[in-house]
Amino acid sequence: MTIAYAPAVKQRQMDGFDAFLFVIFLLGLYLGVTLQITQKIPLTCAPSGFAGLLMLWRRRDDMRQRELAGLLLVIALFLGSILSAADLTFLDKRFTGLLQLVYSLVIGYGVFLTMVHGDRDRIATILLAFCLTIIVGCLLEEYGGLREISDQVRKSLYNAGVVYDADLRDEILYGRIRPKLFTSEPSAVTFAYTHFSSVWLVLSRSRFKYPIFAGLLGLALFVLPGPTLMLMLLLAIPYVIFLSGGARRNSPGRLIGAAVASAIVLLIAVVLGQTIFAERIHQLQSGQDASFFYRFTGPMLVAFDMFRHHPWAGSGLTGETYIAERVLTVFNNSAQFSSAWRIPKVADVLTNYFWTHWIYLGAVWGTITLIGISWWLRVLGATSILYCWAVWAILGQASGSYVGPKTWAVLLIAAACSVMVAQPERETQPASRPYPLFARRTQPRLARPTHGDFA
Repeated sequence: MTIAYAPAVKQRQMDGFDAFLFVIFLLGLYLGVTLQITQKIPLTCAPSGFAGLLMLWRRRDDMRQRELAGLLLVIALFLGSILSAADLTFLDKRFTGLLQLVYSLVIGYGVFLTMVHGDRDRIATILLAFCLTIIVGCLLEEYGGLREISDQVRKSLYNAGVVYDADLRDEILYGRIRPKLFTSEPSAVTFAYTHFSSVWLVLSRSRFKYPIFAGLLGLALFVLPGPTLMLMLLLAIPYVIFLSGGARRNSPGRLIGAAVASAIVLLIAVVLGQTIFAERIHQLQSGQDASFFYRFTGPMLVAFDMFRHHPWAGSGLTGETYIAERVLTVFNNSAQFSSAWRIPKVADVLTNYFWTHWIYLGAVWGTITLIGISWWLRVLGATSILYCWAVWAILGQASGSYVGPKTWAVLLIAAACSVMVAQPERETQPASRPYPLFARRTQPRLARPTHGDFA
């Protein structure tokens, strides 16, 4: 069957300033700096916010009505969820969470539009350069005297309550103080490195990208050790299954090969984790790892409790204060929880945005919003909804702040990646593409790839 291309439509491609804004957006995700707009409303990942809004403004002509309608639908669903949650005396707090969520979705949409209209190789180069910069910076912090400067900057950027101070624990587990490189804690460094390197793996067209990716993992394990790095291997699995393979993506032979390769990658991740982080695993098994409990076990148990007691709408967005007593009850009833662990506030011990989704929204509204967001991703042109959610769920095991930009940037960057890898290889410059990704509604469009129907 012959596919007819629409007439050429002039679109502005990614220029130097777009690339600069993209770097600032990544830097904001990496640093996680917060500006307090009002006493109750913080502007989280502030550099990402400013860059994302500028990118959205610069891409205003590339927006489609259906995309904006999808975004409004998602916002309406979240509004419905907080209005459905029990005890409306907490509505003010939940509405503040909704404002933060809207802000995160809007700037995420801005970076999505910038990426899908950008040059794939250029974006991959930026991501690789960012990862290598993190490695060099961490080496300088460890061996080049940068730690004192980094610590001073951190004290200026972050509140005293969020600055990491568990250096003694790091020395016991890893034999040295883990680098923080201007962030609030080591996990922020490893999360950004894991996320950016996995996006580079998807976008890179280098024939050596798998060995390079393995090298990036090896460097990270040496320079900035942490169990979050094992997610790098897990993130390769949805890419291999859902996006790689080009035109043969859905062939039975390729799917079998992808399944075998994924099983091997999973086995390697398990072996590496048990070998390199043996002491950390021992603490986990003996119930001495508070960080793992607050990051995975605790939020999972609270989510299951919400399914039983608040299945309709959960606690409501940012509704930790509403369920504070239930959280403490669930924790104390767990054999893996130690009463000696400090809980300054409930929000600090639910640091897993995958499980927080179900805690905030419950089983019913949680499912409804997932369907609504999936439809929006489909409207945006994402060719694999399952890839987007797989990446989102995997990285959710290493990050909290459900309403923050980092959470939704993960999903929308994954959606942008799925669009970009599905585009045909371009022999010419991006500006000379015969058919724009987002054409005007009055012009005919290419048929969507059939494998993208929630595949």
